[in-house]
This record gives sequence, structure tokens and C-alpha cells, in this order.
Amino acid sequence: MPLLTVYFIRHGQTEWNVAGRLQGRRDVPLNARGRAQAARCGAILRDLFAQNGRNSTDFRYVSSPLGRACETMALARPELGLPAEGYEVDQRLAEISFGEWEGFTIAQLHERDPQRIAQREHDKWNFVPPGGESYKLLSARMGRWYASLECDTVTTAHGGTARGLMAYLGIAKPAAAPLVDVAQGVVYVFQGDRMTRYA
Repeated sequence: MPLLTVYFIRHGQTEWNVAGRLQGRRDVPLNARGRAQAARCGAILRDLFAQNGRNSTDFRYVSSPLGRACETMALARPELGLPAEGYEVDQRLAEISFGEWEGFTIAQLHERDPQRIAQREHDKWNFVPPGGESYKLLSARMGRWYASLECDTVTTAHGGTARGLMAYLGIAKPAAAPLVDVAQGVVYVFQGDRMTRYA
């Protein structure tokens, strides 16, 4: 059986991204640059599909339930000749939860919660923020999502969920996965234990 392919798009930029705030499950909308990045990702996909002799209707389209990911999907799809709506939403693709830390910057948390920030920096994979979840738990969630796939899929989600998938697929070791930079405005193609980035 051929390996399934996941075309992964991190949502476009938000004002909280610019400010360095932990977003997690907070619903922060895309800014103007983020909307342009979302459309750009649709154009990258269109070119990739054309190069590979694939039609945009060959794929399943699934988004995280968070607004910034849904907005990214809705802006990318018209670039593929598809209606903005018509994609699925899967709760398992939601961003990692930072719990009580959401809305704060890491610099602010160094002042407010220095002991736990130090614990996080020592072991980011296993650390659970107050009221949140660890990358280890997130990766297991992404593993369940990936294992449920039945066809090649385009997904819009988050930096954290991309890192969780990288760890699950063996692309990055667990300790290293939380440190991987996941860019906006690019498309990541996951196929088995390989990942390719297209900008």
C-alpha cells in the first residue's frame, strides 16, 4: 500500500504571533499578512498538484477547529478552484493547550512563573503547563489523527500540531520536535518518515 501524503499548512500570521504571545486554544484571527500567506499556500498547493499530475478534488481537506486555521483553509481553497467552504473540521488538530499561560509571552512568564518556565526549558516534551497539555500528549493525539486517514489529505492546523506529527512519524526525535521552527506561508509535505518544505 502506498504511503499516504499529508499536505500541512500552518495557519497564517496573527497579531499574537507578532507579539510573541502563546495562543494555544485562544481564537485569534489572521492579520492582513496572515491572510496573504493563506492564499499563497493555496497557490503553492496548486503548483504542486499540477507538477504531480493531481487534481485538487483528489484530496480530503481537514482543518483544526480554531478560527485562524479555518480562515486559512477558506482562503487557500479558492486558489485551487474550490469553494471556500466544503472542508471538514477535526478537533484532534487543535493547537497544543497552554492552559493558564495563554495570552502571555515567554518573557512575561519568566517573571510570573520562573520555576515552571525553567522546568519547561529543561524538558519541553514532557512538560505540562498549568491547565494545559504536553507535547507528548499532543503527539499521541496527532498519531491518532494520522492513523485514521484513509486518503491523501490537505490540512490547516498549527505549529504545535506539526511538531507533534513530526515526532509521531519519526521525522524529529521527541526531545527535538518541540524546538523545530514551523513557518507560516509555506506547505509541508509529510510522506512516511520524510518531510519536504515548499515556499
